[in-house]
Amino acid sequence: MLESVDVGPRPRIWAVGISRLRDLFVDIAAEYEGRAEVRVVSRGFDDAVREIAAAGGGRPDVVIAGGSNGAYLKTRAAAPVVVINPTGFDVMEALARARREAESVALVTHGDTLDEVRRFAAAYGIEVVFATYDSAQDAERCVLELRERGIGAVVGPGLVTDLAARAGMAAVFVYSRASIRSAFDTALEVAHAMRGEAVRRQRLDNLLQHMRDGVVALDARGHVEAINQRLADVLGVDPAGAVGQALLALAPDLAGTLPEDDGDTLGSVRGVSYVVHRGPLAGHGAAAGTVLTFQETVAVERLDRTVRSRRRSQQFTARYRLGDLVGESASIERVRTLVKRYAKSDATVLILGESGTGKEMVAQSMHALSARHDFAFVAINCGAFPEALLESELFGYEEGAFTGARKGGKAGLIEAAHRGTLFLDEIGEMPLPLQSRLLRVLQEREVVRLGSTEPTRVDIRVVAATHRGLTEGVASGTFRADLYYRLNILSIALPPLRERLTDLMSLAAELLVQAARRETRLTALVRDAATARRLLDGVAESLRHYAWPGNVRELQNVIERVAVELADAAETRVDDGALDRLLTRDVLQTIAPELFGSHARAKRAPLTLRERSRHVEADEIRAALAAANGDRDAVCKALGISKTTLWRKLNTS
Repeated sequence: MLESVDVGPRPRIWAVGISRLRDLFVDIAAEYEGRAEVRVVSRGFDDAVREIAAAGGGRPDVVIAGGSNGAYLKTRAAAPVVVINPTGFDVMEALARARREAESVALVTHGDTLDEVRRFAAAYGIEVVFATYDSAQDAERCVLELRERGIGAVVGPGLVTDLAARAGMAAVFVYSRASIRSAFDTALEVAHAMRGEAVRRQRLDNLLQHMRDGVVALDARGHVEAINQRLADVLGVDPAGAVGQALLALAPDLAGTLPEDDGDTLGSVRGVSYVVHRGPLAGHGAAAGTVLTFQETVAVERLDRTVRSRRRSQQFTARYRLGDLVGESASIERVRTLVKRYAKSDATVLILGESGTGKEMVAQSMHALSARHDFAFVAINCGAFPEALLESELFGYEEGAFTGARKGGKAGLIEAAHRGTLFLDEIGEMPLPLQSRLLRVLQEREVVRLGSTEPTRVDIRVVAATHRGLTEGVASGTFRADLYYRLNILSIALPPLRERLTDLMSLAAELLVQAARRETRLTALVRDAATARRLLDGVAESLRHYAWPGNVRELQNVIERVAVELADAAETRVDDGALDRLLTRDVLQTIAPELFGSHARAKRAPLTLRERSRHVEADEIRAALAAANGDRDAVCKALGISKTTLWRKLNTS
């Protein structure tokens, strides 16, 4: 049983025939009025073809016709044609009726005579002359020849029976009402199937047209079966006119661009780069054709950037903000000013400062204020890895690049920083061979993995940091001069803790508050920075008289020890008035004896005249840089010194 499908308005069925067949059409058409829009057309052959073509948008979904007329229309009409086929029973009944009309009977059909009819006539001893015709003229000739042979009755379709009647012969129409109804039922099934297929094709076409990529389906010969508007616009062709034509004839430029086998390749169409994918168009059994998709490489890169940014690890997130830089001294205020200014730029920044001065904190603060804050902040210490390991960590590697390489390869930290910031700490410790590879990354903004020959584009901002004078490395040949000038575009010099002692107690108090958050026993005792300052007042002088060679990092270590010492006191109730007596100089000397050793300021020899001169010169240069908004060329010109001299005086103060 055929499942009915609601495909819109009633199908249009045209029943094409003349004479007796037309009369049967008229009688039966009323039975299908509710299921189809039936029109009886009294035309034949070319006249019927022209009327169907002239109908335009109102042309029939299916045409019903009989005999030679049906065969003619089937090859010429712009619509599917259902040819009426008389059943064997129809023919036998018609022959029996004709036998009653005359002794000699002929069966005239269009095309071959049914075998069962011949067997029927032979079985019942009915003498029948079998004849066939191909055209209207051939039918007329056939009927006249039968009359000359003395045939008294003719069985056949409408054209033949009309000719026989005019020739004075008995004529029996071969079609029955049952065969006409069968033709109508078949026409309805065909119309519904075509409508359903049209709806499915329309849905697929809509899907094709709404795809963001260019798509074309080709048959086994490479001819276009379907193409969406996007690709048609790219190729400069009309989508409807392209169907049935060879793709390479429509777009000769595609020769050499299309993949030879299933898979992806890079190609160019009218100057635009595309990723072209080739896949099979499945048919019955083997592939019946090919589907090609064209995706702009720009869109692929954009999607790749989005995916990479969403997959970045939590470890690639900047935790520090500018507000985390504690201090109110002029030097730290100058650092804050430069961080805000440089965050608006994408230029490479070189951060200078002794170990423990907070170089990574400054780099993270700059990243957090920049337009790249939504993307990764990737930090690596260039002095913490052996050369081979540092190379694979930075640049990544392909599968099989070396023994132990991960299956599928691995993206390096430079790729992980795509659209974000790459922080290279202790850049002065980077091995010389890797410096040239890093220089290419800075120049070309592309990275080549170990074991690969294809570069990957990266969009990164580089921030480097060092505690040693890079000019000395340039002079000694351990650091490339061209890399130094690539890194030293913008620079920030971080003051050591001994040069901003006015910030010392603020820093110590903030570090104690942070330690109290980690040591739950201190939470009730150290409620805020003000309370922390009161706890530290008893050792303030001892802290100020220390040189702090390890800078803020060393101060943090000492405060951690203080927090452990105070944890026991937190377990007993302490009056607010007793807070300043919890930590004394003797207690501090017990837990941090180094503060009272060789680096204590009280025991250090006074600065020589030359050392004082260096500090004064360095302070003047920093002031000039601040006044010139960091413009080193302007400062060198104003002071009458070279960039190398400026660098040396800043780093030896």
